[in-house]
Amino acid sequence: MAEGSLPVVIVGAGPVGLAGASHLLARGLSPLVLEAGPEVGHAVHAWGHVRMFSPWRYNTDAASRALLEAEGWAAPDPEAYPTGAELVRDYLAPLAATPALRGRIRTGAKVVGIARRDHGRLHDGASRDAAPFVVHVEEGGAMEALEAAAVIDCSGTWGAPNPAGAHGMMAPGEAAQGARIAYGIPDVLGTACATYAGATTMVVGAGHSAMNAVLDLATLAEQAPGTRILWAFRRPLDAVNFGGGARDGLAQRGELGSRAQALVESGAVTALAPFLIDRIAQDGAALVVAGRQEDRTAEVRVDRVIVAAGFRPDLSFLREIRLSLDPAVEATPALAPLIDPNLHSCGTVRPHGEAELRHPEAGFWIAGLKSYGRAPTFLMATGYEQVRSIAAALAGDWVAAREVHLELPETGVCSTEQVAEATGSCCGPAKQPVLVEVAATAGCCAPAPKPQAKGCCG
Repeated sequence: MAEGSLPVVIVGAGPVGLAGASHLLARGLSPLVLEAGPEVGHAVHAWGHVRMFSPWRYNTDAASRALLEAEGWAAPDPEAYPTGAELVRDYLAPLAATPALRGRIRTGAKVVGIARRDHGRLHDGASRDAAPFVVHVEEGGAMEALEAAAVIDCSGTWGAPNPAGAHGMMAPGEAAQGARIAYGIPDVLGTACATYAGATTMVVGAGHSAMNAVLDLATLAEQAPGTRILWAFRRPLDAVNFGGGARDGLAQRGELGSRAQALVESGAVTALAPFLIDRIAQDGAALVVAGRQEDRTAEVRVDRVIVAAGFRPDLSFLREIRLSLDPAVEATPALAPLIDPNLHSCGTVRPHGEAELRHPEAGFWIAGLKSYGRAPTFLMATGYEQVRSIAAALAGDWVAAREVHLELPETGVCSTEQVAEATGSCCGPAKQPVLVEVAATAGCCAPAPKPQAKGCCG
């Protein structure tokens, strides 16, 4: 594909989307990055207050670093742990501003549809694979149709959080009470401090995002009397996985789980496990969260709810693209068995690239966090390797596309025989490099350093 031909459209200007653009440029291809938000890394800004539990050395991409270093960029300390805001300020924003990329990124450009030119989803024939893609973009209230030689969807899942309801749908009343329900990791110790200080908050979810929220609330409780924390799990407490602790190859990630577990065991946080939410309603000044504990109905009165129960992919603008998705995980059938939490619990994923991410629509891939569908864990470096492989395939370098360029530390967690069969040695060394996945916030997050005592909202 020559520089003067149609561009490869990348949806999303987050870490993986910009890495994809960098790798395409390194291959002599022409990327065009479309970002719905007003700035690059828009989703990362939403969790900018959260400190990542993987150091800088795992959070930058090789092709992107090459573009930055050509402009005299000074890399951060590879062993330091950035916040989301620092990731944007010190890496994504400078990368987007490089001469190589700055004219290839359009912000405020929301992709609302992708199809083959003159081919709907039903239209078959030999001409389908040869037809360019048509990408409908909404920008400033106007609609534009762009053509593309290929499309890589790196739009992530941050805008589509899982609801609190037990059935995978919003519980009755959940939408109506949305002003008192937060999704993801609110800035409890910063901009949202006054909202949670002295209040009773229920956190819903069992992953790293929920742990972050619980730990921040516990810090707030030390400063603001009357702050109470309930933690609702959908499984019994003895089935909750708090991580690998000291065995985790990423020390900050291990500490995150250990600290969260200690709060539950000490009684500083009240665990409701299992607790399946059926309804949320307002009763005077309180929210009544109604659900089931074991075979009993139960009601809990709280002031606020934080839902940190993971994310799901938005497939609405891909209705005319021929996708092949696992019916449960909503990842490709080749990737789904490696990441399905019903089968996979070691926290390690065998190496994968464009072949495992390939869909029936030739020239279309989903990469980054969205490639994992509803699976709860992901690491930025995994996305970097995915787009490196896709760029190699688009350039026709199939040897490089199939190579593996990623070795990461173990999580120290393992609990199922299925994983032992798949990897050969559960949590021991595998025969090939192993991918380690982490928090579904798109940024392997850990709590920020505990603030020194001062006014609760200071």
